[in-house]
Amino acid sequence: MSRRAYVYFVLTFILGLVVGVAATICWGWHAGMFRPHHPDEKRIVHFLQRRLNLSDAQTQQVDQIIRDSDEKFRQLQKQVDPQFDAIRSESQDRIRKVLNPDQLAKFNELVRRMEERRKARHLH
Repeated sequence: MSRRAYVYFVLTFILGLVVGVAATICWGWHAGMFRPHHPDEKRIVHFLQRRLNLSDAQTQQVDQIIRDSDEKFRQLQKQVDPQFDAIRSESQDRIRKVLNPDQLAKFNELVRRMEERRKARHLH
């Protein structure tokens, strides 16, 4: 193979890599992986203000409604989190019972990492 063919091969590979990474990032952004799960209240109010052409009085009222709703959502989340945690824990325990020792060690590490990510998301 000639030197030129190698260069084209390498350039094609690099271009494919760049396009693949860009497509993955675009898909991740579209899927919400790189955005906060709960949009902040100011962005919601600003969005509604622009789209609906709200007056200043309406904007203040909508802002208060969004803040009140957000607080209610947070309180509800605090109430149901223990139930979700119990179901998650029960499922993990059931899975552990069917694994061999090597699989169990890997599973426990996966669970530990998932728990770290979950806690990090709840802190933001």
